[in-house]
Amino acid sequence: MTNKEISKALKLTAALGELHGENPFKLKSLTNASFQIDRLGESLLGKSLEELQTIPGIGKGIAIKLNELLQVGSTEELDEYLAKTPVGVVDMLGVKGIGPKKVALLWHELGIESPGELLYACNENRLLPLKGFGEKTQESIRQTLEYKLANEGSLHYAEAEIVALEVINYVNKQEPQWRIEMSAELRRKMEIVHEIELISDADITALQDVFGRSERFSELTEDQNFLKFTLDNKYKIGILSCEAEEFEKEQLMLTGPAEHLQELDLDPSEPIQSEQDFYTERGFPYILPELRDLPLDEASAINPEKLVELKDIKGVIHNHSTWSDGANTLEEMAFAARDLNLEYLIICDHSRSAGYAGGLSIERVIEQWKEIDLLNQKLAPFHIFKGIESDILSDSSLDYPEEILKDFDLVVASVHSVLRMDEEKANKRLLKAIENKYTKILGHPTGRLLLSRPGYPINHKLIIDACKANDVVIELNAHPYRLDIDWRWIPYCMEKGVKVSINPDAHRVEGYGDMRYGIEVARKGGLSKDFLFNAANLAEMKAILKK
Repeated sequence: MTNKEISKALKLTAALGELHGENPFKLKSLTNASFQIDRLGESLLGKSLEELQTIPGIGKGIAIKLNELLQVGSTEELDEYLAKTPVGVVDMLGVKGIGPKKVALLWHELGIESPGELLYACNENRLLPLKGFGEKTQESIRQTLEYKLANEGSLHYAEAEIVALEVINYVNKQEPQWRIEMSAELRRKMEIVHEIELISDADITALQDVFGRSERFSELTEDQNFLKFTLDNKYKIGILSCEAEEFEKEQLMLTGPAEHLQELDLDPSEPIQSEQDFYTERGFPYILPELRDLPLDEASAINPEKLVELKDIKGVIHNHSTWSDGANTLEEMAFAARDLNLEYLIICDHSRSAGYAGGLSIERVIEQWKEIDLLNQKLAPFHIFKGIESDILSDSSLDYPEEILKDFDLVVASVHSVLRMDEEKANKRLLKAIENKYTKILGHPTGRLLLSRPGYPINHKLIIDACKANDVVIELNAHPYRLDIDWRWIPYCMEKGVKVSINPDAHRVEGYGDMRYGIEVARKGGLSKDFLFNAANLAEMKAILKK
């Protein structure tokens, strides 16, 4: 098990324990352990019981549970809780806005045992008589559930890509002569993938035979020319089978989207030798799959050679260390960035109002600055800039007084609290923060978490125009759960001359790898290298921040 999987198991155990009325002191130790394991910089795999007990914040009892999780993938305690809890009730624990105590009330008082039943109860106003539930709470739960259920079965691109590559690699090992590729939303690198669709030139009967060789693949069915199956009893996958000479045409059609093909006036009966020839014959340059969600005139005007690439990023901005809620020390984050041949790191730990994330008090900010000065002597010419992710408070001000803000090299201003806002309030809150002379980057502008919560509504044009007027950069938060700013607004950023900073929001060194996802969705929006803020080299960034 990975550290994250172990952390989730401990958190679930604590939640189920609270649901069933267990001792709160015991549950608190599980919750604390979950937090510690999630931010731990080293893997627990291979550690002995004795070694587990040496981890800060981990006592003997928790170490025994960790050892059990590492050995068998679960614990006796967790299994007992799961055995006496309906599956739907466990699912309800994952609904934002209701904790275990409220779930217990819904279950025992109203007999609600699934998210679907809960949504129905919200629509029938059945939650109002319960203690702790009011109209606002009920409406909030209803909206959360509608969003969650509407995206049931969907995956973040990052997860869908891993699953698709597993299938492709399996086929390549079994039958290397076959051609098999990603298609549809995956090929277009959509941030949310509703269906994992592949295409192959193998006969559908042969495909069925290959997947029948492994127990990992189940529920194999044929639907016209599609072979559909489930991987690991979890992931639904479809593979279109076609003749080799039809591969390019079928790939073009399956990739889509439908609007793009309609604009190109595609006739399904016409022969197509290659996608390249297809575009050329219609008077267009070859349009990369990731650009095909843009209007045809916009996509055809983009020079692929000018699109951003991972190698264009010269420094990594907006990252967290153990000074706040990160898993790795500042030194480890710096060494990892240098090992990626980056020239600088702009550390942006959480500000003091983010108490839940170990936000830095003024005293700790000054202590961190001292460590940065020492590390810069040690790591030169690599450089660490003194940044902060300052909370945009509910009154629109930035965390910290001016005498502290003015001494940061860079301030990323982000909303983390009081997220339930209408558009007018959200616009007002962001605009005032953008107009603050110490704001350099507007962090994850809508606060969305893909497949978990929608962002607060904002007038994107108004916000982007304000960034231009105040020389503020907009973040494209590259974490695959955020990817915020939405790529659909990148063309307007470039039109207005607003630069975009692709930041991983890394909380551990592995998080730097998320920059790739930021690059991929930035390319979907047609972002050119000229508009990438952190394409600036070290000397250029020093000059920018000094000014």
